[in-house]
Amino acid sequence: MNPADEPDERRHAAGMKVRREVLGDAHVDRATARTTDFTADFQDLITRYAWGEIWTRPGLDRRTRSCITLTALVAGGHHDELAMHVRAALRNGLTPDEIKEVLLQAAIYCGVPAANTAFAIAQRVLAEG
Repeated sequence: MNPADEPDERRHAAGMKVRREVLGDAHVDRATARTTDFTADFQDLITRYAWGEIWTRPGLDRRTRSCITLTALVAGGHHDELAMHVRAALRNGLTPDEIKEVLLQAAIYCGVPAANTAFAIAQRVLAEG
């Protein structure tokens, strides 16, 4: 192994651990099973940087990171990711009432139409139980 690759490998391993803890093994297994030569670099990038650099930082707990992530996804209209991160927020210890409060806050700062869609997505995810 090239010593220059070691920090990336450590970040990737740490990122994969957190990614599995936050999103669940089933989701991560599906994502990695769908990895192709075309998407492999992207999967590596998000595992190392989103999960291995950001989600592993000690400055915020996972509950807070989930609140921020939900708000950002509402603001950006990233509905598929929103459903996944509602599930992650539950796994990170947020209650349905806390998720509701995050979406109400997002309604003011991201817009009512965005929050309306987010509530529909969250309600569907929460009903899955």
